[in-house]
Amino acid sequence: MINLSVAAVQEILRLQSKYQNPNALFRLKVKPGGCCSFCYTMEFDEQLASNDQVYDYETVKVVVDSQQLNYLNSLTLDYSEELMGGGFRFNNPNAKVACGCGNYFSV
Repeated sequence: MINLSVAAVQEILRLQSKYQNPNALFRLKVKPGGCCSFCYTMEFDEQLASNDQVYDYETVKVVVDSQQLNYLNSLTLDYSEELMGGGFRFNNPNAKVACGCGNYFSV
């Protein structure tokens, strides 16, 4: 299961309203790279693959490739505004090591 804070849902909806297709799905992914083994990526996607897991949060649908669930299961996605700008925050209980910026991790 992927968890979204209220602030994350609001920010996703704000970004989605600016996207060409306001019905696009919010895709959360992991890819190799960065200062640790993996990094988080987010994008809007209009296509569902047969192996996608969809999490429905009433107004937001989060899509995760089922092969990446080992990395993302129980992740909490938050959003916060700070003096230097806002950003998404990843709280991943599967991460053994996380970079100081919070976008890169190892399992």
